[in-house]
Amino acid sequence: MLRELFLGFIRVHILFHAGEAPVWGAALMEELARHGYRVGPGTLYPILHALERQGYLRHEPRAVEGRIRKYYRITPAGRRILARAQAQLRELVREALPARGRSR
Repeated sequence: MLRELFLGFIRVHILFHAGEAPVWGAALMEELARHGYRVGPGTLYPILHALERQGYLRHEPRAVEGRIRKYYRITPAGRRILARAQAQLRELVREALPARGRSR
């Protein structure tokens, strides 16, 4: 169950970062690790490909040091779904993580 929750959080992270600047796999794995998510290529790339198939990301191949690297950017549909996810997260945080000193 926890893995499924974290995979959802990872998708939100990916959409967020792809909305700020083009991102690529290795850089995303490093960024996610900074947030405590240890994600390998076998997990990350299927997520990226699924988000692209769903129309939330698109990739652009670029040559970097003689190799082709896929840079992912958020699409307009991705921005819309990210905005919805952020709104839901705000609501969840307000409810699940109440301010200290406030009783329910």
